[in-house]
Amino acid sequence: MSPLQTEIETRLAQSEPEIEVLLAEVLGGRCLRVFIDHPDGVTLAMCERVTLALNDLRERYSLEVSSPGSERPLTKPAHFRRFVGRRARVRTRHPRTIGQADGRRPGTARAMQSFTGELVGASEEEVTLAADGGVIAIPYSEIRRSNLIEE
Repeated sequence: MSPLQTEIETRLAQSEPEIEVLLAEVLGGRCLRVFIDHPDGVTLAMCERVTLALNDLRERYSLEVSSPGSERPLTKPAHFRRFVGRRARVRTRHPRTIGQADGRRPGTARAMQSFTGELVGASEEEVTLAADGGVIAIPYSEIRRSNLIEE
C-alpha cells in the first residue's frame, strides 16, 4: 500500500469511519483516483464528503472519488478472503512460473505476470489462484495490481 493511501485512510478514519478506502492511486502523475466502499453501498453524497475531506490534495492532483464497480480492486488480505470463490485477475511485479516444471510434460511451464482464475485461498502472506495452467500462490508483496473479474 502506498504512503498516500495510508494517509488518506488515516484521515478518513477520523471523519468517515465506516468508509473503506479500497485503492488510492496516482495516474500520470496528475490524477488521484480513490475507490471507496461502504457496507450499505456508495452514494454520491459519500463521494462528495470524501472529496471535501481530501480537498487539500486537489492542489497537487485532479481528484476522482468513486465506488469500485463490479471489477473492484483487491488490495488487502481481507479483500481476497472476502471474495474466495470468485474470479480475479492478479498482475505481479515480476514474472512467476506456472504449470508443470518437473520434466514430465516438457514445455508446459510458463513465466507470466498476469494471472486470471478463481481465488481459492488467502492467508496473511499470500493469495492462491486456480489459473489457466495450474494453481499458483502469489505473495502480496509481489502483487502490482489485482481486481475481481465480471463473471
